[in-house]
Amino acid sequence: MINTFSTENNLSKLDKKDFQKTINGKQTDLFILKNNKGTEIAVTNYGAAILSIMVPDRNGKYANVILGHDNIDKVVNSPEPFLSTTIGRYGNRIAKGKFTLDGKEYSLTINNGPNSLHGGPTGFHTAVWNAEQTTANSVTFKYTSIDGEEGFPGNLSVIMSYTLDDDNAFIIKYEAETDKKTLVNLTNHGFFNLAGIANPTPTVDNNLVTINSDFYTPMDDVSIPTGEIAKVEGTPMDFRTPHTVGERINDKFQQLIYGAGYDHCYVLNKKEPRELSFAAKCVEPISGRSMEVYTTEPGVQLYTGNWLNGFAGAHGATFPARSAICFEAQHFPDSPNKPHFPSVVLDKNEKYHQTTIYKFGIE
Repeated sequence: MINTFSTENNLSKLDKKDFQKTINGKQTDLFILKNNKGTEIAVTNYGAAILSIMVPDRNGKYANVILGHDNIDKVVNSPEPFLSTTIGRYGNRIAKGKFTLDGKEYSLTINNGPNSLHGGPTGFHTAVWNAEQTTANSVTFKYTSIDGEEGFPGNLSVIMSYTLDDDNAFIIKYEAETDKKTLVNLTNHGFFNLAGIANPTPTVDNNLVTINSDFYTPMDDVSIPTGEIAKVEGTPMDFRTPHTVGERINDKFQQLIYGAGYDHCYVLNKKEPRELSFAAKCVEPISGRSMEVYTTEPGVQLYTGNWLNGFAGAHGATFPARSAICFEAQHFPDSPNKPHFPSVVLDKNEKYHQTTIYKFGIE
């Protein structure tokens, strides 16, 4: 691990000592990314978790716009284990934790009703990643997921970087290679609140959301896609023009009832597969803070923090239900069992690539 950049006097008031611990024989630490605009992002190499993103509002006041914790023990034992972490090997759900590759059935750990969620209970969000920070605005993480980990085949080597550029864009790049055919669907599960975390953190009901998507993947009562690719038109799922989160979230619409709010994968409008293109935008009207999402992925999961239960986070902030919004760039849920969905199979001589960008601004 290389961490030669100072973390003192950071805007989020996090202490390096609170993040230094040996877990499974590996050292955890605190890393601070800074750009020339004064924006700061704090992360740790446990789960590559994002701890804080400090950006200004329209009056120049800085606040942390992502839900996180202020010491490593709280990160490890968080009531929301995926809180603003990296997710793998498979972001989202796989039905009954089963899939077939080349005629062989594989079984994964069940950790969400009858399904496997986010790579299982010891997925990438619990890994201590090797980390190197060699510039003030970027950190690189490496992790090798061994053959059979959480039931997935193949040794999978992952390199991921977090970069904060001078346009206040937070750029996440992933690469992965395997020595045996496997599944890969990586994502970042940032829980954002553009008003800033507080006690209590306000709901995202007033957030104005736009999603560049004409279709979504409806799901059943255990959050597995039915296989249909459905039009958003004429439904509360339609964010092709800006709508507030709270405007329709409590509508008696079966999909919203199943998800206890928004927890759905949107099929992004793309001119060509894997192009880096606009996915979504979120604006918090009181602070004026905005966030645009760009990704090479075919989908984005909109999740409105429906299952947050008020637990405590950094510096006494609390996180009640619907106090966060997530835009998880990814392939569609249960893709291994839906042959008509874009493939999540990575072969031995292939390389997995993904770029996702969260760009912060002021309206």
